[in-house]
Amino acid sequence: MEFLKIGDRSLLYPIIQGGMGVGISLSSLAAHVAGNGGMGIISTAQIGFREDDFYKNPIVANLRAIKTELQKARDLAVQVFENSFKVSEQAAGFIDKLKNYKPFIGFNIMVATNKYADYVIEAVKAGADIIISGAGLPVDLPELVQKAQEISDNEKRTCIAPIVSGRKSAKVILKMWDRKYKTTADAIVIEGPLAGGHLGFSYDELHELGADTMASRNYKREKYDAEIKEIIEEVRIYEEKFGKKIPVFVAGGIYTREDIAHVISLGADGVQMGTRFVTTYECDAPDDYKQTYINAKEEDIVITKSPVGMPGRAIRNDFMDRLKSGPIPIRHCHNCLSHSICDRKTIPYCITDALCSAANSDENHALLFCGSNAYRATGLEYVKDIMHELTEDMK
Repeated sequence: MEFLKIGDRSLLYPIIQGGMGVGISLSSLAAHVAGNGGMGIISTAQIGFREDDFYKNPIVANLRAIKTELQKARDLAVQVFENSFKVSEQAAGFIDKLKNYKPFIGFNIMVATNKYADYVIEAVKAGADIIISGAGLPVDLPELVQKAQEISDNEKRTCIAPIVSGRKSAKVILKMWDRKYKTTADAIVIEGPLAGGHLGFSYDELHELGADTMASRNYKREKYDAEIKEIIEEVRIYEEKFGKKIPVFVAGGIYTREDIAHVISLGADGVQMGTRFVTTYECDAPDDYKQTYINAKEEDIVITKSPVGMPGRAIRNDFMDRLKSGPIPIRHCHNCLSHSICDRKTIPYCITDALCSAANSDENHALLFCGSNAYRATGLEYVKDIMHELTEDMK
């Protein structure tokens, strides 16, 4: 098999583990996915929520945790990689190619993050292999990475990958990067309407695609498949112009080998998966969070309105039911999002408090983000077994 080139790096298997915050994809999950040949992604969303000074200085705590989590992930990924491949039967055919392979680890950083530039700069200085960025248009990402690279000790450039949901957003980003910075993306992530957490679609768009309720049954896949092909066509324009391969990864509703084969048949190069990796022993989420996925039924997975006004997909629980009775008072502002997006005077609840509660096993106050396939989990799995299952025909 051939490695997939992303920038000046190589990825063994075309599988990205999605960045899930708060505290769901940190060093452990990222390390085990990367150590098994995929791309491990750490979410920077309130990444320092367990730091002693988080509630006093959340941004300082978060920026410090970026370096800490990446180093932990790197150290662990090397061990996982050696254990996974050094004596495995699958390594026999390309053992020489694996000698210099380095586990691929990066960050997901939301554009909507307060002090977004600081997070990007810190991630580059820490040595991130890639920054995947969505929840807004990352129009300044190339400039921020370049500036950080100039003051960094790292010899290798950090790759950049925007998250898009339609051809229009892909065109805006790629055209601006070309015009303003004379550069283009190293990869593209297409996040579809079946994804977990915040979605890049309006409520009307989700309804039109049959992705607002009982998504796995009602989803009009062929309709969004056409959009995926359109996005890939747009990307090919910039591949040709810059004379480089720009791998396209499809996210949202990817759970099985068949799902991977389907999007590759559309012209994609790989996939990004989040939900499938939540119910693993190595996921950073607490056990009761994972158990909620395992216990969920299809009808428990619903679309909810985030405090920032965007639709999001989550598992219905008592916390969500209580919101129907009115707003939940904001105890403290964590400065997590740009104030133009989040106004504490009008929001129904604090997104940081709700997501931190989920990561701290406080389900009574928790927002439990998930993808459309969360109900398919029947028990805990090992990352290695999932990767083996998904890549068996790629070896």
